[in-house]
Amino acid sequence: MELPIDHFRLLGVSPSAEAETMLRTLQLRIDRPPSQGFTHEALQQRAELLRLSADLLTDPARRRDYEAALLDLGQEHPGETAGLDLSFTRELAGLILLWEASAPHEAFQLARQALQPPQAPALGSNREADLALLAALACRDASRQDQESRRYESAAGLLTEGMQLLQRVGKLADQRQAMEQELQQLSPYRVLDLLSRDLAEQVARQQGLEMLDQLVTERGGLEGTAFSEDSGGLSQGEFELFFQQIRRFLTAQEQLDLYKRWQRSGSSDAAFLQVMALTAAGFSRRKPERLDEARQQLSQLTIDGLDLLPLQGCLDLLLGDVDRAQNRMLASADNDLQQWLLKHPGDDLAALCDYCKAWLKRDVLPGFRDVDAEAVDLEAWFADRDVQAFVERLERIEGRQLSQSTDTSPTSAMGDAPLPAFPLDPNGTLPLPLTDAALGFAADGTTGPAQPTEATDDDHDADVSLGWRDQFARLPRPQWSMPALTLPRLEPANKPLMVGSAVFAGVVVLVGAFSLVGLKDESQSTAEQSDKTEQPQTTPQTSATLQPPQATLQPEHNDRPDRYGLKVTEPSSAQLQGLLQTWLNRKAAVLSGGSLANARLADVARSGLLDQVENERTRDAAAGTTQKVEASITSMAVVSSTPARIELRAQVAYRDERLNEAGKVIERTAATTYPITYVLGRDADQWRLAAYWRTKD
Repeated sequence: MELPIDHFRLLGVSPSAEAETMLRTLQLRIDRPPSQGFTHEALQQRAELLRLSADLLTDPARRRDYEAALLDLGQEHPGETAGLDLSFTRELAGLILLWEASAPHEAFQLARQALQPPQAPALGSNREADLALLAALACRDASRQDQESRRYESAAGLLTEGMQLLQRVGKLADQRQAMEQELQQLSPYRVLDLLSRDLAEQVARQQGLEMLDQLVTERGGLEGTAFSEDSGGLSQGEFELFFQQIRRFLTAQEQLDLYKRWQRSGSSDAAFLQVMALTAAGFSRRKPERLDEARQQLSQLTIDGLDLLPLQGCLDLLLGDVDRAQNRMLASADNDLQQWLLKHPGDDLAALCDYCKAWLKRDVLPGFRDVDAEAVDLEAWFADRDVQAFVERLERIEGRQLSQSTDTSPTSAMGDAPLPAFPLDPNGTLPLPLTDAALGFAADGTTGPAQPTEATDDDHDADVSLGWRDQFARLPRPQWSMPALTLPRLEPANKPLMVGSAVFAGVVVLVGAFSLVGLKDESQSTAEQSDKTEQPQTTPQTSATLQPPQATLQPEHNDRPDRYGLKVTEPSSAQLQGLLQTWLNRKAAVLSGGSLANARLADVARSGLLDQVENERTRDAAAGTTQKVEASITSMAVVSSTPARIELRAQVAYRDERLNEAGKVIERTAATTYPITYVLGRDADQWRLAAYWRTKD
């Protein structure tokens, strides 16, 4: 056998070492043989071979001749390694020393050859046992070397060969089990190795995709429901970090194919990631139908701890439905997002566009190999002819569906929740949107738009250390970057909005939709407005226990707003509570059949809320119904206060009844208490209610 090693490496000394150093090394090597279980005969052969090398290197004449031979060989065959010719009796010792000299690859291959016919040792002999053990040890060390060099697929191939070799000779079951465990732990890295290769290497990439699919399936989906700590694989946190790395090497279509399979197996995380992949593929390739598919799938998802409304709003915006997008955003329970929207220096559409661009750039597009994460251009998106045609077609389809649905039950601007009444139904119907006027509060107390505050991207720089659930749960609070276009403000929700500019190649007509007008479910159908809307409805007294609401205030006191509103510069808590109670009383008077003018609702609320109350009363009148509402503020606390904006959190005791034209109760909401957040704005010298929404308990 020719051993690819010279005497210096065999002994473990430097070519410049002195004879004394070589003798000390010799004794140390003999005194410390490998402890992995080689036979005494093999260790004796090893010691003999070490002595032969030391004898040659400590003899000045023989060493001089040997060094000259090495020098000549290096000149004649540069780059090649000098070898030693060993007799059959010393082959095993040479292979052990080769393995000890940090050459496990060569040791494994030579030991593997020695175990195969025609030179295979006798079954059950000590030589067979020693060669099998050496092959196992060298195989595992060679695999580790490849792993350190990030050659994971090569490392896996070595372990597979070693397992097959030991299985064939029928020895070392413990070593074979250790190899199998190492091979299993190597699976994620093999996937990374295969999928990070060039897209042209289709065979390797397909193998990587199949391995990834098998890995996720064995774990019980992306959630790891079948993962056990005893399995020796990646923990769930480690797996999520690994998968975040893997995603960047996968194309959008490859991810879609995987997510669809995992979703069919019951993985909710895969369903969410499928939405992101559809969005990335659709936006980058100008395929709006994929965004529509993503929006439909997202509407069917429920993920604990993740507010999906802002994501739905972004998809609505990209599909031209600005009204629905605004309502989604404003209905979000994320207080930070609400504050960001309130303080945005631009108009409503500019705020939505800024948020959507940040969402695409930070959370959607970076996770794909074939998608440019920096190419976020909403102007180019809406200027695309395919996008324009799809949005127009979608508007016509949704417009027909909307007109048909009004014959049975009204739908909200979001299309998937019934119109509510007051202040929020027990099942959690989405809250009222803020009005345009409510979006202009400034943090410094002025009435103009707030200036942008400095924001940092430190959190986003650390996204690589987050699992996908943590990453997507951290919705962006983008720095404001005002679009170059002068974008129009949002029109009232029941008017079609025209989005257009010199850059938008064409006009996208957005769907006219019903706005949210209250916070309790209704089941009556809508009809044309009749002259009943201006006439108070007179209904005979029924068995209802509710008392008729008062349209005007009680006799004025110093701690209540006057008949014409609250004009105190710094109102007290009692005055603020009085203003809210006045709003509740006067709104109840309108819903019972009164008019806005008679109730003087404009003295306590801004125009956006007045329109909502009037629309609700119009629908009731068309349906021949009235409402008797009893609502009172039981407690209240000031959350924040500036000279132009006050945010309050109140507990509202509420119950109501709906009556038909005969005065018969046809619907009733039992007495309950809602936590409501109210926002007041200062118009000139008067405080008015600007918005309200249900607060989480």
